[in-house]
Amino acid sequence: MADVRLRRGRSALGFSFFVQGVTFALLVTRIPAIQDRYGISDGLLPAFLAAVPILAGAASVATEHLVKRVAPGTVLRWAQPLVLLSLLGVGAGRQMWHVALALGAFGLSVGALDASMNMLGVSLQRTYGRSIMLGFHASYSLGGIVGASAAWAGAHWHLSLVTSYLPAVLVLLPLAFLGSRFYVDQEGRGRAGEAEKGLGPGGFTLLLPLCLVMACAYIGDSTVSNWSAKYLQDVLGSSEQLATVPYNVYMVTTLIGRAVGDLGVRRFGAVAVVRAGALVAALGFGVVAAAPGAWAGMLGFTLLGIGLCVIVPQTFAAAGRLFGGASDTAIARLNIFNYVGFLIGSPLVGGIGDAWSYRGAMLVPMALVLVTLLYARSFGVRGAGYGVGHERPRVVDVGRGGNEV
Repeated sequence: MADVRLRRGRSALGFSFFVQGVTFALLVTRIPAIQDRYGISDGLLPAFLAAVPILAGAASVATEHLVKRVAPGTVLRWAQPLVLLSLLGVGAGRQMWHVALALGAFGLSVGALDASMNMLGVSLQRTYGRSIMLGFHASYSLGGIVGASAAWAGAHWHLSLVTSYLPAVLVLLPLAFLGSRFYVDQEGRGRAGEAEKGLGPGGFTLLLPLCLVMACAYIGDSTVSNWSAKYLQDVLGSSEQLATVPYNVYMVTTLIGRAVGDLGVRRFGAVAVVRAGALVAALGFGVVAAAPGAWAGMLGFTLLGIGLCVIVPQTFAAAGRLFGGASDTAIARLNIFNYVGFLIGSPLVGGIGDAWSYRGAMLVPMALVLVTLLYARSFGVRGAGYGVGHERPRVVDVGRGGNEV
């Protein structure tokens, strides 16, 4: 029965990633509508948007300490409903302080959710003894596509924010809560004992390369999400309709890359997959910067989706392998740099674009993503238990009874 429990836990966690993808897409794709509803000025909007990742980073730090006492699955079980309810609060408010409170709650709950979700993913991957982390993030990408499509429909039919958000919350909240019954945590006493030890002497020094890779990956990701439409329209002269396509293409290629990425890790190892991803992403930024027209730019953004999609999941997985039983602590700290990259990326590209040129600005995330090559060896920890030459067979350990998962 243990193998059935693991399959259910894996499916439940995958659905949690999917729900988070839907939720986040519904928020970020309706930012103009949120701004209009509450009368948020262009000058004040960046402060509202920056507050979310700052609070999420603080919540990720708090989660590191919380999971010493409470299992990550318990944190996730309650954080996800709070994220969904906070999203509904963003759409249902009437005054500026309402949206400020709702976004604050969203940031705090999403930080706990992101950290605990990836803790569970790394724990399950360790139990399975083979790469499955990219599959969870593929579920997130699929959710992002569904959420962005729902947001487009809401904007197309001129639906209010609360009308757009309410059906998603009513459907996803009970399903997520039901699915949370099947989360699979590590054995509580062992997990708590290792967490109390922290990362050990010099632990953060070992984690720092992965933190840099995480931040650089999210600088690249935020460049696509925030600047692809403007770049295609203003720099490459596309129509307004065509300018909306690159992000959708990016999300689709991210989904495809993550869906097959675990197979690549099992066949070639994490180091090779991450290096290839960094090179393809850098090539994508180079194509975007040199593109003579809109369609060449689209090719560049397609390459970016293929390249960047593997880096973040494998960074979490590498932290889990590097620190073993202290992986919860490592992931909580690593997760902070998700938000650091998100905070830096958009203003960095925008500032360089305004001061110099947007073509030149694309070379900055290109250079940053190449930093991954310098630290690629951090993704291949000796004795990891999966990857080229030492991945455990499907029938070993999982379920402890020799049943195939």
